Amino acid sequence: MSFMYICLEGIDGAGKSTQVKLIKQWLDDMGYDVELLVEPTSSPVGILIRKMLQNPKATDSDFQKTLGLLFAADRMILKDKIEKTDEKRILISDRCFYSSMAYQNHLEWIKEINRFAKKPDMVILLDIDEKTAVSRCQGTDKFENETFLKKVRHNYLKMAKKEGFIIIDATNGVKLIHHDLKKALASNLGICDGGIID
Repeated sequence: MSFMYICLEGIDGAGKSTQVKLIKQWLDDMGYDVELLVEPTSSPVGILIRKMLQNPKATDSDFQKTLGLLFAADRMILKDKIEKTDEKRILISDRCFYSSMAYQNHLEWIKEINRFAKKPDMVILLDIDEKTAVSRCQGTDKFENETFLKKVRHNYLKMAKKEGFIIIDATNGVKLIHHDLKKALASNLGICDGGIID
């Protein structure tokens, strides 16, 4: 098969980090060459972003602009890596530029500063209500509150309809979410039904 760049999106607490690891293991077992990507990255820019996300002012308008610029810079680092990836490898990313479009204000400006970011071949949205999501979060980031995540979820669902994301119910247990993800990926990767049996 040819190169494919797949992104899992969703609000904090949707289970993206767990599911990208499970999907990688499944595809590894199927004989695919798979690499995981995470936003923010482990670059100096990404490390700075992670630190700033814990700031009490992280949801403030001006702070959001700073985060938006840093995320866009971090994605330029990823862009180079993605474009140099082997043509037969599958990249699975925990977030991409769609996260900035969902989380941050000034949508048109966010689109502009991310115009060079690599667009995924496939985006899967793990959808979950904000109350359940917050109950799963560790509470370390300012973004992990119901009021804010309600708005972000609304943005994601609006984007999903416009961009054609695959939507998976993330209120289910880990195993069922994983099964639904495998079904969604199988049809795009040419995997037969036998490859998605748990």
